[in-house]
Amino acid sequence: MNYFKKILRFAGPYRRYGALNIFFNILYALFSALSFAALIPMLDVLFKPEHKVYTEPVYEGFGNLKDYLQDYINYRVTAYSGDDDMKGLVLVISLVLALFLFKNLFNYLAMYFITFLRNGVLKDIRNKMYQKIVDLPVSFFSEKRKGDVIARITSDVLEIQHSFLSILELIVREPLTIFFTILVMFGISAKLTLFVFIFIPVAGMIISRIGKSLKRKSDRVQKEQGELLSIVEETLSGLRVVKAFNAESKFFSTFKNSTERFFKFSNSLLNRQNLASPTGEFLGILVIGVLLWFGGKMVLVDQTLDASSFIAYMGLAYNILTPAKAISKASYGVKKGNAAAERVLEILEADNPIKDAENAIQKNDFNACITLQNISFKYEDDYVLKDFDLKVNKGQTVALVGQSGSGKSTIANLVTRFYDVNKGEIQIDGVNIKEISKKSLRGLMGLVTQDSILFNDTVKNNIALGKENATLEEIMEAAKVANAHDFILELPHGYDTNIGDSGNKLSGGQKQRLSIARAVLKNPPIMILDEATSALDTESERLVQDALEKMMQNRTSLVIAHRLSTIQNADSIVVMKNGKIVEQGTHDELMKSKKGYKKLVEMQSF
Repeated sequence: MNYFKKILRFAGPYRRYGALNIFFNILYALFSALSFAALIPMLDVLFKPEHKVYTEPVYEGFGNLKDYLQDYINYRVTAYSGDDDMKGLVLVISLVLALFLFKNLFNYLAMYFITFLRNGVLKDIRNKMYQKIVDLPVSFFSEKRKGDVIARITSDVLEIQHSFLSILELIVREPLTIFFTILVMFGISAKLTLFVFIFIPVAGMIISRIGKSLKRKSDRVQKEQGELLSIVEETLSGLRVVKAFNAESKFFSTFKNSTERFFKFSNSLLNRQNLASPTGEFLGILVIGVLLWFGGKMVLVDQTLDASSFIAYMGLAYNILTPAKAISKASYGVKKGNAAAERVLEILEADNPIKDAENAIQKNDFNACITLQNISFKYEDDYVLKDFDLKVNKGQTVALVGQSGSGKSTIANLVTRFYDVNKGEIQIDGVNIKEISKKSLRGLMGLVTQDSILFNDTVKNNIALGKENATLEEIMEAAKVANAHDFILELPHGYDTNIGDSGNKLSGGQKQRLSIARAVLKNPPIMILDEATSALDTESERLVQDALEKMMQNRTSLVIAHRLSTIQNADSIVVMKNGKIVEQGTHDELMKSKKGYKKLVEMQSF
C-alpha cells in the first residue's frame, strides 16, 4: 500500500476528475440498488393483483420505511391503472427501465471522468521518468541494461495503470454498491441479511490466500521482460558484429532461453491470477444456494417473507457478487502492481549524486584557465587518477596522450562533470565546478567524441542540437567550418535528409564531421575532443583534422589523442601513464627528451 500512496501523488493535478468520478459512482451505486428494489412492486402487480392500495399510506417512522415505500408505490400504481392491470404493469416496467437507464448512464459518466485521471497519471509518470533518466549521471546507466530501463518506462508503467489506477474506479463504486445494496437487503429482511454475513468473511479468507504470492511472481515476470528487451536492444545495436561472426544461433539461443523463462513465469502468474475469478464465482453461488435454502424456508414454511420480496432480494444478493469479485480482483491488482511500482519508483527515487549546489553560480564566460588541483578519482575500487594536477590556460590547446587505460578520457568526463572527483577539485577561472550550475558549465563546453553520437533525424536537426532556434544560414556556416557542407548538398534532400538510426546512412568521416559541425554551431569557449579522429581512414582523418583545426582557432581546447600526428601543433602535450603525468611539453621538446612520448611516436610511424 506504501507504493500505492506514492503513485497516487501523481493524481493531484487531476483531482477534479476524481471528484466527478466519485459523485457519479455514488449515484451509480444508489441506482444500482434501487433498480433491483423496484422489481418488488412489479412482481406484486403481476402476482398479487388483490394487494391493491386505494388509500395513501401514512409514514410512521424509519422502522416502517420499507412497508411505507412498498404501499406508496402500490397506491400510485393502483391510482394510475384503475381497473386496468396492464396500465399498472406498464408504469412499473417504465420505472424499472428508467432506474436501469440512469444506473448505466451514471456508470458511463464515472468511467468517462476517471479515464482522464488514469491517462493523465500515466503521462505524468512517463514524463517524470524520462526527465529523471536524462538527469541521472552516466554512472547510473553503466550498471543498468538499457532494455531493462525501457521495460520500466513502458510495460511497468502500463502495469501500474492496469493495476493501481484501475482500483480508483473500484475504490468508491464497488464498496458503495455493496453498501447501498446491503441497506436495501436489510430493509427487506434483516434476518436473512445477517445470515449472509456469516459466509462473507470465509470467502474473503480463501481469496486472500490465493493472492499472497502474486507480487513475487509478478516481479519475476517484469524482470524477465526487461532482460528480453535488453537482448533485443543489444542484438539490434550490434547486428553487423552478430552477422559477421555467424553468432545468430548464439543470440537466438540466449533470446529463446529468456522467452522460455518468461513463458514459465507468466503461466505461473496468470494461473494464480485466473484462480481468483472461478473461486470467487463458486463462493458467490454457494452463498446464493444457501440463501435459496434459508430464504425459501422463510417464504414457504415460516411465511415471514413474501415471494416478490424474496425474488428481489435474490437479485440484490447477486448484485453484490459482481462488485465483490471486482474488489477481490483489484486486491490481486495491488499485489501485482506493487512489483511494477517498485521498479518504476527505483528510477524516480534514485539519488543523483551529481546535482547543482544551493545558489549555484550561472557562469556564462571563460576568462583565465581550467585548473585540476590534486584530483583523485575511481570508478569502482581502484583509483584511475591519483593526485593529478593540470592547468589549461585560455587560448591554449593541451593534448593528453598515453596508453589505453591511462586516464585520458576520465579527464574529459570529470571536466564536463559527467562524474565528480573523489578528492581535490576542478576549477574554471578559480571557481570550483561543483559550485557552477551543470547547465551553464556544459554551456561553456563543446564535446566531440570518438563515437559520433547522432540521432535518427535530419542533418539540420542533428547539427542544431546545441543551439535552439538556429537559422539555416548558421547551420550551413558551421557545416562549412567542419568540411561537411559539400557532402551534405550531395545527399538526397540536402540538409533535410534523414540520416537513419545513429547516422548509419553516413560514413564514419561524414558522421564525425557532423559532430564537429554541431560543436562549431554551439560556439563554446572550451572545446573537448575525445579521440575524435581515431576511428577514421586517412582521407577522412585529413578532412576531419582540418575541420578540427579550424574549430580550435581562438578557443581553449583539451584534446585526448590516440593518433599523435594530429596533435603535433598543440601548445602543450601531456603524456600520461597509470593516471599520472610522466612528461609534459611541446612536440619538439618531448621528442628531444627521448622518453615515453618519443617511443609512442616511433611506434605509430611504422
